[in-house]
Amino acid sequence: MVCLMTEFRDYAAARDSVKECYRNMRAKQDLEFVKRQERKYSVSATCLTPWEALESLNCFVDLSDPDIELPNLSHLYQTAEAIRRDGLPDWMQLTGFIHDLGKCIYLRGCDTDGTSMKQQWSIVGDTFIVGDPLPDALVHPEFNELNSNYNYNCNIYDDGCGLDACHVSYGHDEYLYQVLVRSGHQLPDKALWMIRYHSLYAWHTHGCYLHLESTKDKDMKPWVQLFNKYDLYTKENTKYTETELKDMRIYYDRLLKKYLPDLLHF
Repeated sequence: MVCLMTEFRDYAAARDSVKECYRNMRAKQDLEFVKRQERKYSVSATCLTPWEALESLNCFVDLSDPDIELPNLSHLYQTAEAIRRDGLPDWMQLTGFIHDLGKCIYLRGCDTDGTSMKQQWSIVGDTFIVGDPLPDALVHPEFNELNSNYNYNCNIYDDGCGLDACHVSYGHDEYLYQVLVRSGHQLPDKALWMIRYHSLYAWHTHGCYLHLESTKDKDMKPWVQLFNKYDLYTKENTKYTETELKDMRIYYDRLLKKYLPDLLHF
């Protein structure tokens, strides 16, 4: 399936819902909020099979995405299939297939903390580090001044502390990472960095937060950048046929069984 789009991440021409999502995210996701989200969603509320979680995204449309209006499950197939076509390892194919699985947080979320189907500002969108000056490279930087961390003269983190020692604006990346850690998995570290930081565009695409990188982050960044190519440039508002979906389900079911447990602790 060849992508038909010629431009991506055109926020100037995006739906009003995209801009509103980023305004809420920047205004409400400060350091204290993120810490509360981390505590709240670090405890498992239910168990789902990988397919139950995936199928829950068949009715979830990302309000922050200016490029695609199909349910998120279609995007997961698009990403994974492009990685598969290029002959990359099966663990990376599976990473593409599950990388947005954390968006099923809406099943236990609420409007108040931005984790519902209606209010997605703590699920979707580009992430940023809180407790550190907000860079102008962020999407809609005009909203930076709405954040209580905006006027920090210095960050609260030590140079070279590593991204895992920082608090990143809360969303599906961190949620899925924590789900995998507490559920168990057989994925390599490269996959975990792809999952945990694929929305941190300011870091992997715009060169921000270099003072916080650990040696491990520097080693992992090329893999996150490689993954970003498939996450971003495969989007297309074209539905798969029933035959295509049946064949892909058979293929990815094998990878799910190889790398993930029967139940995930969401």
